[in-house]
Amino acid sequence: MTPKTRTAPPRAIAMLESLRGLGYSTAAALADIVDNSISADARKVRIDFQWDGADSRVLIVDDGRGMSDPELEAAMRLGDKSPSTERLAHDLGRFGMGLKTASLSQGRRLTVASVRGGAQTCLRWDLDELAADPNSDWLLFEGPAVGSQRHLSGLDSQTSGTLVLWEKLDRIVTAGYTVDDFLALTVAVEAHLAMVFHRLLQGPSARIRLLLNGRAIEPWDPFMSGHPAKPWTSPAAPYRTESGLVVARCHVLPHQDKLTREEFKKNEGPAGWTAQQGFYVYRNERLLVAGGWLGLGPSKAWNREEAHRLARIQVDIPNTADADWKIDVRKSIARPPVSLRPWMTRLAEDTRERARRVFAYRGTPQPTQRNTPIEQAWRIDRVKDGIRYRIEPTHPAVAAVLARAGELTPLVKAMLRVIEESVPVQRIWLDTTENKETPRTGFSGDPPEAVATVLNALFADLIGRRGMAVEAAKRTLLSTEPFHNYAGLIAELGSPKAV
Repeated sequence: MTPKTRTAPPRAIAMLESLRGLGYSTAAALADIVDNSISADARKVRIDFQWDGADSRVLIVDDGRGMSDPELEAAMRLGDKSPSTERLAHDLGRFGMGLKTASLSQGRRLTVASVRGGAQTCLRWDLDELAADPNSDWLLFEGPAVGSQRHLSGLDSQTSGTLVLWEKLDRIVTAGYTVDDFLALTVAVEAHLAMVFHRLLQGPSARIRLLLNGRAIEPWDPFMSGHPAKPWTSPAAPYRTESGLVVARCHVLPHQDKLTREEFKKNEGPAGWTAQQGFYVYRNERLLVAGGWLGLGPSKAWNREEAHRLARIQVDIPNTADADWKIDVRKSIARPPVSLRPWMTRLAEDTRERARRVFAYRGTPQPTQRNTPIEQAWRIDRVKDGIRYRIEPTHPAVAAVLARAGELTPLVKAMLRVIEESVPVQRIWLDTTENKETPRTGFSGDPPEAVATVLNALFADLIGRRGMAVEAAKRTLLSTEPFHNYAGLIAELGSPKAV
């Protein structure tokens, strides 16, 4: 017996209004539009934010292959392709929804014009027009709205390409919104696109150029590739799955002490050092997930912690793995399949531990050119009930005082013990967490004269009390924390300039 059925199509305006709530940020929505341009073999994409109060608009114009009228109609249809349909290897799409859901999440009118071989076609979704009749069908309007034709002039000089126009930006230009807010939004958009498309933007063979209000977007590389102070990068680690090859590469970034102030600010990323730690998941070199530990951890999920902020792991997946990784419509969430979680956890454990060591030891002082270990002022004692921090009595500055203390030796030792027992560990941790940067140490920010004063005092003690030769005393200071960072000042010791 044939079951009875009914046709229950969704009401157009109700469905479209609901889809506006998928949670796109403006930056993520624009990234979705750029994906379409890249899939259309565009070499340049122009994004223009045009302020006009409540009538402000955003235009995206590419020089891709463009679309015929039937192709544009298919592109404007919601769910034209099933997510399970096999895509080309370089295709950045999946759900057949991005153009519409991303655009309508920002404004109530979406107009798309496309030209191929000199022939132009134009269609639009207009929610206000549809809302005028709640029972209206899924009506695509032909051509731009009255008064919007002039905004399509960006295609006039092109034989192929596509223009996307967002108008009625009710999710952007809200009550009290000003031109300054509009400009601030462009800054956030630029940072996001520079990160998401950095691998497609960088190098002489860059696949795409992005221009925001006429200015080229420069790529932001989360892994600081090629930086001379970068302590560690792993070899590529491949893992073959049923849905294709997954490749990971682990990175530990340089400690703040190894960077200039400008480098430190530039490389923190749009969300800051702590938030940007973790996995970076790419599909076809397009970034899907920027940071976070993807719910991994040996017993419970790891959180983003200051101690691991220098750890970043690149993971490349094929576009045949979208279902396994549960890629969402916005292309901003990925969850590794169960089969990969143990492997990824091991990679992350190793990277996190390496990053923690660099963070804890201020970039891990490296041995001198003579391979002499660096004499550190603090040591860590691991005892049965935990970890204790102790002042190292062999450090030249400490040893010099103890050697000359005489009858004050018990008081000096008592003072050192009080310092050891009152290190404000909790306060340091709290300040580091709240300020998102470690406290200044190692004479950071002090003028050379301040460092030279301390160096001269220790140099005089090494030569006078301990009877060292000048060069031997200099070698000792070069292998002593924190003076190993001041080779130039040490070279001047003993000269008239250093006095």
